[in-house]
Amino acid sequence: MTGRRTGGALLVDCLLAQGVDTAFGVPGESYLAVLDALHDVEDRLRYVPCRQEGGAAYMTEAWARFTGRVGVCFVTRGPGATNASIGVHTADQGSTPMVLFVGQVGRPHRGLEAFQEVEYTSFFDDLAKWVVEVDNAADLPQVVTAAFTIATSGRPGPVVVAL
Repeated sequence: MTGRRTGGALLVDCLLAQGVDTAFGVPGESYLAVLDALHDVEDRLRYVPCRQEGGAAYMTEAWARFTGRVGVCFVTRGPGATNASIGVHTADQGSTPMVLFVGQVGRPHRGLEAFQEVEYTSFFDDLAKWVVEVDNAADLPQVVTAAFTIATSGRPGPVVVAL
């Protein structure tokens, strides 16, 4: 073990700093580093595994609406993100603060029609208050802070962050 921190560990630290104690999602290989980091903090941040992304997004939206806090959901790329879009739409229509984190294909493969690649900015543009793709893990603290601020400011609503 090199002791080197992953982007997944940094993201989980950012979520903890935002006060997140519950997240929903469907486990997927495109964000395994996040799942590993969530396991390491399971005493502070509960990950609720779901069987289908639309259901996970609906659970996130309902949890956020019930608690009055920002809901957090994780899904994998491609069909995972498109399945979750119905929950994002519901959060938009219901003014529910939510952040959907989507695994993405590796940077070298983007724009090349890689397996399950979706261009999330155009796909979610009409459904979310903000859609952003993180190209560098070092940007995660600023992106997560902005995502939570945007999700809760003005008319609350969903934000999509592609990892």
